[in-house]
Amino acid sequence: MKKLYFLLPFVLLGCKTNPSISEKTSKEISKSTEIAYKVNETEVSDFLKYLSSDELEGRETGTKGIEKAAVFLEDFFRKNNVKPYFSSYRDTLTNFKSAASNIVGVLEGTDPVLKKEFIVLSAHYDHIGLEKKKQADVIFNGANDDASGVTAVAQMAKYFSETKSNKRSILFVFFAGEEKGLLGSKSLVQKLKKQDFNLYTQLNIEMIGVPMKRDYLAYVTGFDKSNMAQKINEYTGKKTIGFLPKEAEYELFYRSDNYSFYDVFKKPCQSISTFDFENFDFYHHVSDEFKVMDIPHMTLFIQEFLPAVTKITTSPTQEIRMNK
Repeated sequence: MKKLYFLLPFVLLGCKTNPSISEKTSKEISKSTEIAYKVNETEVSDFLKYLSSDELEGRETGTKGIEKAAVFLEDFFRKNNVKPYFSSYRDTLTNFKSAASNIVGVLEGTDPVLKKEFIVLSAHYDHIGLEKKKQADVIFNGANDDASGVTAVAQMAKYFSETKSNKRSILFVFFAGEEKGLLGSKSLVQKLKKQDFNLYTQLNIEMIGVPMKRDYLAYVTGFDKSNMAQKINEYTGKKTIGFLPKEAEYELFYRSDNYSFYDVFKKPCQSISTFDFENFDFYHHVSDEFKVMDIPHMTLFIQEFLPAVTKITTSPTQEIRMNK
């Protein structure tokens, strides 16, 4: 997650009170989508362990460490039959001083009409690199931020590749340059806009490595900007998404790669997270490492979201809409 300069020890004025998730929850649960596919916990663990390993030296954009991560992600797409969206998986950033690339793959939809519409599933694979001060541990491994989100998106790509259950096309994006100011998403979205990219919605996964102690699994940034939270809960048949007051207070909607897409397309583009400012003490800290990640929680998170992302790709009409 882009550095939270705005995290101040006081409560900002003007944040909204907790809105209701939905008054139709009981009816919506009956519409939930059933998924037989099971996410493999060992695969989740192995993927995250490498992406957050010391070998990648904190994955700072423009370094040898993030280059190793890029090769790893390209290989993952290749092995899982996810095709490059451009001429290769590399999408070179147009706004960074040295060579840097988003990694972009696509699975074409199976419906001759709906495949013209795109879902974007994304996360940023860069982090902040190495600590310049001399100390015992100098590597910002970024396990939670955001190797956890990348792991979730990768497992969703594997699921759709194997099941062929997406009627709409899906763009899978691993952004570079997020920690530098959302550079990867800002660069990519301009290219897509020039192509008249037919975007339906974007789900950006950000910091899902540890669970919250709440009665819902995750929250969505910009809760009241669309009906995404309500529709995800309808699709999963659970209280998967809740309202986190801190999210509104700190305006997290504007602090991750979803905002670059919303800013250009004005479609429902939001981030999903389980980092609630109480459950993780190592934000932008060298202790954000694999060993403090909750793998069963991450596996559960991915599993619970599969019905939602499946329904988003298959619904006859675009049911997720911006609120007026």
